[in-house]
Amino acid sequence: MRLRVEFTTEPFDLDEAPAHAVVAREVVEAAELDAVDVGPFGNTAEGGADEVLGAVDALLRRALTAGATRISLQVNVIKEGDR
Repeated sequence: MRLRVEFTTEPFDLDEAPAHAVVAREVVEAAELDAVDVGPFGNTAEGGADEVLGAVDALLRRALTAGATRISLQVNVIKEGDR
């Protein structure tokens, strides 16, 4: 099964990326995921279920430890041909 995760961390800071956002970016970039897209208002990554779920676990734990007060995420199953 392939999954797509979309996430944001808060609080926002438009002048400089907060520590929790940097940590979240590092987690998804270090994971064995496909199609990682990191932006100022949202982030997405795709990969196998085990890889995505492992990255989500690490992302939640590390971003909260780094000061995130809210993490919004959505996980979708990618159906064959839905890319």
